[in-house]
Amino acid sequence: MIAYLQHLSFWDWLAFGTVLLILEVFGAGGYLLWIGVAAAAVGVLTYLFPDLPWAWQFVVFALLSVLTAVFWWRRQRSAAKPSDAPGLNRRGSELIGRTFVLHEAIVGGRGKIRAGDSLWLVTGSDLAVGSAVRVVGQDGVLLRVEAV
Repeated sequence: MIAYLQHLSFWDWLAFGTVLLILEVFGAGGYLLWIGVAAAAVGVLTYLFPDLPWAWQFVVFALLSVLTAVFWWRRQRSAAKPSDAPGLNRRGSELIGRTFVLHEAIVGGRGKIRAGDSLWLVTGSDLAVGSAVRVVGQDGVLLRVEAV
């Protein structure tokens, strides 16, 4: 094994980088991308400096892997900005604070309200049909209501 490491060529690094990039395509979520880029960079470096000892090749590979990953992580964090539509994928959150009339009585803690053209399951204290309720919260698809 040591004999193989002592005779690493740039082709070995380029092949390793290519394998990592191919694995990234199958859904590693960006983790292998920067390691693959670092391996390819070491391959180019080994091509330019063929007498570079194998231990230094691994040191450069480790440093480049960490540096490229940290660079990308910082860039992603600085590019992230808050959404201008925070409730976009939280259907029902726009109903919190609004008042509705019960479509089905709340019996045993569960009932229904009509909001627009939709019926929503609600939880709260038992109330009769036609009672006015205010939506005070949301638990998944259930709206928490209280009597007005």
